[in-house]
Amino acid sequence: MLRLGAVRRGTFLFLCRHASKEGKPVDSGALVQLEEGYKKLAASDSKSLLKKHLKKDIFDKLKKKTTPSFNSSLLDCIQSGLCNHDSGVGIYAPDAEAYKTFADIFDPIIEDYHKGFKKTDKHPESSFGKGKDFPNLDPNNKYIVSTRVRCGRSVKNFPFNPCLSEYEYAELECMISGALNTMSGAYKGGYLPLCGMEKSVQQKLIDEHFLFKEGDRFLETAGASRFWPAGRGIYFNEARNFLVWVNEEDHIRIISMEKGGDLGKVYDRMLGGLEALGKYLDFSRDERLGFLTFCPTNLGTTIRASVHIKLPNLTANPEELQKLATKYNLQVRGTSGEHSEAKGGVHDISNKRRMGLTELEAVKEMHDGISALIEAENKASKK
Repeated sequence: MLRLGAVRRGTFLFLCRHASKEGKPVDSGALVQLEEGYKKLAASDSKSLLKKHLKKDIFDKLKKKTTPSFNSSLLDCIQSGLCNHDSGVGIYAPDAEAYKTFADIFDPIIEDYHKGFKKTDKHPESSFGKGKDFPNLDPNNKYIVSTRVRCGRSVKNFPFNPCLSEYEYAELECMISGALNTMSGAYKGGYLPLCGMEKSVQQKLIDEHFLFKEGDRFLETAGASRFWPAGRGIYFNEARNFLVWVNEEDHIRIISMEKGGDLGKVYDRMLGGLEALGKYLDFSRDERLGFLTFCPTNLGTTIRASVHIKLPNLTANPEELQKLATKYNLQVRGTSGEHSEAKGGVHDISNKRRMGLTELEAVKEMHDGISALIEAENKASKK
């Protein structure tokens, strides 16, 4: 079957940009901005992984480097962390080459976040397993409000958001929506572009936890919101339990969701959608890092399996909740996405590790961790 965009302008642009093995010199104004930003970060009380690992010798080694094809600089990678000292990580890859050009800062952050994935390690080949590997986490619907599994993908021969032109945003949107519109059966639905979408409709979708929102300061300062809302959109199936985000943080976010704790059913639906799109789109994968994404926290499997869950006793004891989350490699955050607070006692809890393990292992880590939290909540309620 012919893959959409097998011959396209994006490929031509990539080949032209790749003609030089070295990027252009860093602009003097950008160097001044970089130096000033680094001094402020170093003097701050930031707890970000960027501050932890960007020592002066590494900073001096990297500050004048740029990527070969897109001329991305260190500033392009770390400006979000320089502007937002409350970042947890503080670094993004403006293009895929950044992971190699700026490996001296990306590698230690990747190792820290992904719990020991060293620069000599290689991400394993994909092994997805099946939904039947994961029993229902909450068959009595006592704790879990909803379950969601998503993965991210980048399309080959295109850079990440900060390096995309407005034309390339439109080109990517056309390619991806074309692939989405071939979906059938339980996946059949429609694509809604953000351009022209009424604000009331947009807000309703955000409130229902379907749509990403504009104005994330971490992404904006990373350069990921250029030309907004051009090239962005969302795809729904008719049941609204399968959706795809287009050009939000990554080129594609494939999401499966439903009420309750049936992780296996949700996971199978996500896998089916991913397989269907893979027939028409070529995804970027690195031999060492796995599937490539804008944020290094999502590299590897890119899998994030999560639940919205009520744990009143553990919520009342946040130190114990965080202790258990750390033990089982879970991430706890609010229900409105990263950097948000819990509302109504409901937390969004997911697997944290995505690299150095297979997709099956990543989801199992989440399944085992959520099971342990529910067991702890049950014990606390009996005291």
